[in-house]
Amino acid sequence: MMPIRAALTAIFALIAGCSSSTTDAPVSTASSTASSTAARGEFTVEVWADNWFAMYLGDTLVLEDSVPITTERSFNSETFSFDGSYPLHLNFVIKDYKQNDTGLEYIGQPKQQMGDGGFIAQVTNTKTGSVVAVTDRSWRCLVIHEAPLDKSCEKDPNPSETCEFSSSEEPPGWTSADFDTSEWSRATEYSEDEVRPKDGYDQITWDDSARLIWTSDLETHNTLLCKVTIEAP
Repeated sequence: MMPIRAALTAIFALIAGCSSSTTDAPVSTASSTASSTAARGEFTVEVWADNWFAMYLGDTLVLEDSVPITTERSFNSETFSFDGSYPLHLNFVIKDYKQNDTGLEYIGQPKQQMGDGGFIAQVTNTKTGSVVAVTDRSWRCLVIHEAPLDKSCEKDPNPSETCEFSSSEEPPGWTSADFDTSEWSRATEYSEDEVRPKDGYDQITWDDSARLIWTSDLETHNTLLCKVTIEAP
């Protein structure tokens, strides 16, 4: 039979060992929590659009252009912030002004014409000041309103009778993270000379990698949906 002193010593050693093993658990938990929250932060978005945009984080509306799309000359920039976690799934509706489905503006006036679009944006980590995303040809976009389908109708006196258009609804679920954009076109990059940005564009210091984008036709592609996913750096 084990002496009483030896038995007590063994019991105390067993209790100490159990206590030691349980005190290690919170260290692992804290480390896991720090890792999971490290990817969350505040982000600043700077946008210039000809003429209008709305931005969604996933399916949540973050900001809609402060100048209504019904404003004929609505060239302006917007700067705003949001909280989010990587990966950031950003979705944009972008519209060039059109007076009606003809795709024209100044209808009935001597300067009746097709409008032309343009869009540029950059996303910055507010805390670090590092740019985490810019507009470029990696963005995927879909045209959901195109007009006129035949540019020769641009100066017709009755364009509503001669200028045809193509229009479709937003695809169901297009703002979701797993939506398949493989059939969407890559954005087309444009120079400042091609877009002629004005009224707010120069108020923002654009990163050297940020590009003015649209789809393949600045004049007839009137409403676009564009998506980009920003992974953790």
